[in-house]
Amino acid sequence: MMRNLAASVRVPLAWGACYGLARTFIALGTAGTLALSSSDSLFGLVSTRPKAPYCAGIQRLDAFCVTSSSHLDVVRWACVAVLLVTASGWRPRLTCIPHWYVAASFYTSSSIPDGGDQVASVLTLLLIPVALGDPRRWHWQRLSSSADETSSELRRWTTVGAACFTFAVQLQVAGIYFQSSIAKLSHQEWADGTAMYYWAFDPSFGASSWLSPVLRVITGWGPTVTFLTWVPIALEFALAISLLMSRRARLFLLAGGLTLHLMIGLVMGLWSFVLVMWGALLILCNPIGASLPWRISHRRAMAAGENETAGKGTMDTADERSTEVTV
Repeated sequence: MMRNLAASVRVPLAWGACYGLARTFIALGTAGTLALSSSDSLFGLVSTRPKAPYCAGIQRLDAFCVTSSSHLDVVRWACVAVLLVTASGWRPRLTCIPHWYVAASFYTSSSIPDGGDQVASVLTLLLIPVALGDPRRWHWQRLSSSADETSSELRRWTTVGAACFTFAVQLQVAGIYFQSSIAKLSHQEWADGTAMYYWAFDPSFGASSWLSPVLRVITGWGPTVTFLTWVPIALEFALAISLLMSRRARLFLLAGGLTLHLMIGLVMGLWSFVLVMWGALLILCNPIGASLPWRISHRRAMAAGENETAGKGTMDTADERSTEVTV
């Protein structure tokens, strides 16, 4: 005689404000590229390929391939609108698929995609199951008490699926940093500690004219160049294994990672890449379902004597939440 065995496990609710802020950063990264660059520069002619957009095979379904090239500006601004709505946090379950569609379309159709565009197309795909289960109107909101309930079979599996796919995003981002740190060591300039000097003054990706004099002073001393070259490698490797670390250690690595990418933005001007990687770091370095360290709640005046305090913000810690699921 066989018996049905059931076990109850604690599953984190994946729909915290950190995940929401990550979606906003990723959407703003792509939106900035589309809004601040002309169609001619985004879909130009490169030496080894025909003129973009590239619409062979399944790529015919891309947003930039469904109309003629004369209407690229219209499509580009329509995509910006979709991304800005996504970045606002409104209805994640309605915006997640359009967000991925725009990110993937731009990455596969543009003649000059960068690493951030590739990361955006992958992460937005992995976040679709998470966002489809998000019951909130805005991804900044905390879950209501009723949203914590997992009484229905569908709701239980939605909760488990969202947690699993958030973990998949964390593994993906950790893999990106692992590959980046290890791959650098195969190049002599990174291994001997001189790569930062060459990157700082590279004609294509080097520092802007206003920053070059400062970098010449900083990189004029050998130990400084070595330090600036090896610290990013060590930080990237630490981020790759951050899932094995304590929460406190991961928060320190989050600060380090955010600073690293800020420096990349200042030196190389790759701000869309910076925003996308900031979003990736928020998911990697925070527990699944983590909220922001604070939330703002506005008080209503209940009497005339409370008018002076009406509308002031109050700081309230908001941690990740979990629910018990029977499987």
